[in-house]
Amino acid sequence: MSRNCSIVLHAHVPWVWHPEVPHCLEEDWLHSTLVETHLPLLETLFRLREEGVPFRLTLDLSPTLLAMLRDRVLRRRTLSYLDRTLRLCRDEVERGDITGMRELAVRYEERLHRLRSLYVDVCQCDLLRAWADLRDSGHLELTASAATHGLLPLLMRVPESVQAQIRAGIRQYVQCFGRMPRGFWLPECAYAPALGPILSREGIDWTLVEEHALTTSPQTSEAFPFNPGVTADGLHIFGRDHASSSEVWNADEGFPGDERYRDFFRDIGLEAPMEYLGEYLGESGQRQFTGIKYYRLARTDDRSETYDPELASRAVEEHSVRFVASRGAQLAALEAEGVENPLVVCAFDADLFGHWWYEGVEFLEQVFRRTAQRGDFAFTTPGAYLAANKDRAFPSAAPVSSSWGEGGYFETWTSEENNWIHEEIQQRSEQLARFVRLFEENRSGIDEEAVKHRERAIRLMTKELLLAQSSDWAFLMKNEASRHYAERRTREHLDRFDRLRSVATREDDGGVFDEIEESDPSFADLPWNLYEPYV
Repeated sequence: MSRNCSIVLHAHVPWVWHPEVPHCLEEDWLHSTLVETHLPLLETLFRLREEGVPFRLTLDLSPTLLAMLRDRVLRRRTLSYLDRTLRLCRDEVERGDITGMRELAVRYEERLHRLRSLYVDVCQCDLLRAWADLRDSGHLELTASAATHGLLPLLMRVPESVQAQIRAGIRQYVQCFGRMPRGFWLPECAYAPALGPILSREGIDWTLVEEHALTTSPQTSEAFPFNPGVTADGLHIFGRDHASSSEVWNADEGFPGDERYRDFFRDIGLEAPMEYLGEYLGESGQRQFTGIKYYRLARTDDRSETYDPELASRAVEEHSVRFVASRGAQLAALEAEGVENPLVVCAFDADLFGHWWYEGVEFLEQVFRRTAQRGDFAFTTPGAYLAANKDRAFPSAAPVSSSWGEGGYFETWTSEENNWIHEEIQQRSEQLARFVRLFEENRSGIDEEAVKHRERAIRLMTKELLLAQSSDWAFLMKNEASRHYAERRTREHLDRFDRLRSVATREDDGGVFDEIEESDPSFADLPWNLYEPYV
């Protein structure tokens, strides 16, 4: 028997592309996660591979993130973000004699120089190539996901919407990585029984759900969630182990809450004088996180304690030892209970590591190193696990509707603040599905130019509807600070859809097609038939 653990990271940023301004807060969502999570993680994984430390990791790069990583404008802007932050670091080093933070400022400056060199000299500003390199060496499994992070169970009333999200997401993956994916990340880990047949039909072998989706199903097994189940359609379903994931993730008791770690919210971008930050913030003058933080979570006499990297490293050591020991004991107990080849799956948002939890990437490195030293279990990926157990008959599974949102179902995306969007999206999904069906039925009687015109209209309507369906907008509407932007983006895409539909059958679109294509380059080459009738 073998004992395995799997870490699955989900990396996602909604499509944000604003070339009309030199830089903006929403684009910095992308740049900050690349600089604080992706580059440190690549640096660590390359080092582990070079030193021969055995590890395997699963990574989902959402299709919107893939599209932004391919975009030349955004690649240049990531470099500009690095340089802008480096200039701020240089200012902080010079100001350090006054603030008393010179040593930390020097650390930040040295680290950013190192990450800039990795981005430019090693990766050549192409992180997709870097991730593919780790895949090709057998250290990484990359998965596909829904095109714009749509919450698929809430789109199922018009199944063509789900079909389009899945097909467009797989297509983006193939364009980036040159092969079909085996695994598929469900946005927000949101599952509904009707999704299984669609994923199987599109060639997906496995997906991941929350533990309770398997264990509360009438068709459950004592081996869940530590063995995958198989649906009637042949889709392998892995369960995210709540206990092991919560050891890291839990807001109250998880490792990142240790007072020795760096405080995410004590950032100079929120605290330094506005006149000092003027060049960094640019024309907007809007305060934002810079990544330069000098305090740890501990507070004494209502004052924050200065961040101590050595103290934080000791916390990483303690927590990595505890995590690895816990997984070893957990797997040994499962094996003793008769679970064959147990697998513990821990799934997280990727930006927990490095971005939200500054020491998180160091934690992952120590976990991989200590696991290799112990030797009582190994890290694998869901795809590698299935390959190693290809002759096994896994138990049948019929997971129930669920997500990893608050409450375990869909309440986060159906609240008072955001529930209005679902009827709007459903209405337009029905309109598009009907338009495509009628076009397919009648295209033989339409001249060639009219056919091209309508196919172009359908492609553009499909893109705008996909972008409106992103679960990010509903989530951000619950946050007062981001609500206006999320509502504006949703209405913007719905309005564009309506404009396109109004000219879809006219001989002359009045320049609407060109205007909308030029305003947003995302998903520019979608096939026109993603919304073909679902049967």
